[in-house]
Amino acid sequence: MVFAWAVIALVIGTVLFHFLSPWWFTPIASNWTTMDDTVNLTFWVTGAVFIAVNLFMAYCIMRYRHRQGLKAHYEPENKKLEWWLTIVTSVGIAALLAPGLVVWAKFVTVPAGASVVEVVGEQWNFTYRFPGKDGVLGTTNIRLASPENPFAIDPDDPNAQDDVLVSGSELHLPIGKPVKVLGRAKDVLHQFTVPAFRVKMDMVPGMVTYFWLTPTRTGSFDVLCEQLCGTGHFAMRARVIVEEEKDFQAWLATQPTYAQTRAAAAGDVAAGQASYAVCTACHGAQGEGNPQLNAPKLSGQAGWYLARQLQDFKLGIRGSDSDPIGKQMAAFAATLPDDTAIKNVVAYINSLPDAHPEGTVSGDPSKGREHYETCAYCHGSGGQGVWSTNAPRLAHMSDWYMKRQLQNFQQGVRGSHPQDFSGAQMAAMARTLADEQAINDVLKHIDSL
Repeated sequence: MVFAWAVIALVIGTVLFHFLSPWWFTPIASNWTTMDDTVNLTFWVTGAVFIAVNLFMAYCIMRYRHRQGLKAHYEPENKKLEWWLTIVTSVGIAALLAPGLVVWAKFVTVPAGASVVEVVGEQWNFTYRFPGKDGVLGTTNIRLASPENPFAIDPDDPNAQDDVLVSGSELHLPIGKPVKVLGRAKDVLHQFTVPAFRVKMDMVPGMVTYFWLTPTRTGSFDVLCEQLCGTGHFAMRARVIVEEEKDFQAWLATQPTYAQTRAAAAGDVAAGQASYAVCTACHGAQGEGNPQLNAPKLSGQAGWYLARQLQDFKLGIRGSDSDPIGKQMAAFAATLPDDTAIKNVVAYINSLPDAHPEGTVSGDPSKGREHYETCAYCHGSGGQGVWSTNAPRLAHMSDWYMKRQLQNFQQGVRGSHPQDFSGAQMAAMARTLADEQAINDVLKHIDSL
């Protein structure tokens, strides 16, 4: 009897939790209200079955409980009952599946005149591509992917030259206009999910998937990857900004085309040397760094990473009020007027000799090796850095600087800016190091690489 009442209490508690729970759908921001309708229908069908089955089980426990002198009746078959169960179950399954098939058919039937955007997933971020004035996206080949061609676009395809490339993890869309979203993965299985839009689609290496939607509400909406795509899966986040058409067009006009990225001149070492003259006071003539001036070693670091950090300092993504040392660097970065100047100074830094700085941190490298197993997924087993995972070089860099940055990530000094998606991932990873000793241990191991 106690078990029967426990089952009844479970049913009552579950129903109350469903109706009184504060956790529900996020407010919808697209045309896909039918997604909510199908989910609600699923709740009603499965909820009714859950209540009926559990209450019937409680009834059977009470009605047919053991009583002295009574003998159980054995009935191996009951065709009438089996027919009823088959019919009712079939109706329930049809009620669950049929509406979903109808909605799915609409989900993959793109209306005429819809615009197009491609979402590219990789470990562990999203980037985007819009067709140019010709309205056609250029072809891609993953074998062409490189730091200079991260979208793996075919340079010989004339349709690709005006493609608009969005390297950041923030996608803008105009309100009230249907858009076809293409999905492509560069490495493993990913998924593009926007809960507020009620849409999601797997991105499978070697193929292009798609769906469509019409944004119905302006605002900022979270993007998630809901496929387990590796160690950094939980931190693979992005953002969709829905805005008025004129604001969307203004944003789109600031994004480079593929032809513009190809035509951009490589950095001029001589011009970069002149710009670097200001940097020598802190970072040294050979980019060797100076811990007394809080200036890390620059020589040997990947050019793409140095360029991105300089851009982040200029944009205010790094160097906040809570980071006084970074704020100093932001002022110096502001002296570089444009991307060309950044490329020039980076080209000069990359020409400097790479020396292994003396380690300053005391730790246990064997314990640090265990911590570093997670780091290696992004930064490489030898700490060499991997551009495709936005992970800079660690080996033979300033350990005191890396220690300070790990602490900054842990304390929210870095990685908290809304535009710093890679920093947010690193902040989550940094918090896996429990204390200062764990940081020292992993840095001692990195120093041995």
